[in-house]
Parts: sequence; C-alpha cells; structure tokens
Amino acid sequence: MKTPKPRFDVVGQLGSLRRYARSLTRNDADAEDLVQDTLLRAYERRGGFRHGKTLRGWLLSILHNRFIDVKRSSATEARTLETAYSLNETSIDAPQEHSVRLGQVREAFFALPEEQRSALHLVAIEGLSYEEAAGTLNIPVGTLMSRISRARATLRSQETEKQPDKSGHLKIVGGRDDRND
Repeated sequence: MKTPKPRFDVVGQLGSLRRYARSLTRNDADAEDLVQDTLLRAYERRGGFRHGKTLRGWLLSILHNRFIDVKRSSATEARTLETAYSLNETSIDAPQEHSVRLGQVREAFFALPEEQRSALHLVAIEGLSYEEAAGTLNIPVGTLMSRISRARATLRSQETEKQPDKSGHLKIVGGRDDRND
C-alpha cells in the first residue's frame, strides 16, 4: 500500500509568512505583496518540494530569497535612476535668447485664430498629410490649405514686424514655404 503524500497546505503557514515578511519589509503593504509572491512561487514550484523538509521552512526560504531578489532589483533600479538624474543634471539650459525667441513664437502661434491654429498644428506639429488633417477637421482639403496659408502669412507678418532688419524669416515646418523675397 502506498503512503499518501502530505497535503500541500500553505494556508496554515500564512501567519508565519506574514510575520516574517513584515519583519523584513517593515511595511504592511510590501509584506502582503511579498507573501503573495511567495505563495505564487511555491505553488509554481511545488513539484520541487522535498517531503523530508518542513513546508514552513521551505516557504520561509522562498519568502526570504524573494525578499533578497526584490531588494537587489530595487537597488539596481535606484542606481539606474540616480545615473539618469545625474545625466539630466549635466544638461545645459538653452541660452536666454533662444528661450525668449521660443516664447515669442509660442505667443504668435497661440494668437492665431482657432481654425488656423488647429490646421497648422495638425500639419506642422503632428505631421499629418493635408488629406488626413482635413479629414480630422471635417473640412475640404482646399479649406485646410487656405487656413494654413493664412496662418503662415500671419506668422510671417508678425516676424517681420518684430525683426524688420533680419533678412531671414520664420520657417514653418510641414509644407512648402512659397514666399519669394
């Protein structure tokens, strides 16, 4: 007659697992996550449980090893974030005139009428084709092209008012610039 295998009863071990997890993590939420992760791993690897060992010792061993893995992973993630932050700190702010210029362009763009601004945004910033942008706005392609043309003309006129001595002009991305000087 075969001797029956002992039951894989982890429910009776939950108290010990929770207490040990709390003592390791010092946080109830992290302890619960650790216990759940331990039970999942134990269930997945229950075939590897040697019946000569105590279930409690085996589960506590899994919990401890998982805690160490999580701690190492967190330390690695912290080092990665620290490296990323240190790289970010070495970036150089844009010179003052570029920041001011960008602010001026932004103001000019937001001063455009809504229909011109939305048409120009879809084509120049989002990179949509004229057909896609017209479909998005539910207008004919010709109307879209007219709105973009008026928006560009308005931005150019504002540009020449602010910098009349400059030979260059504001280049609008996303389409042809047909202005001839």
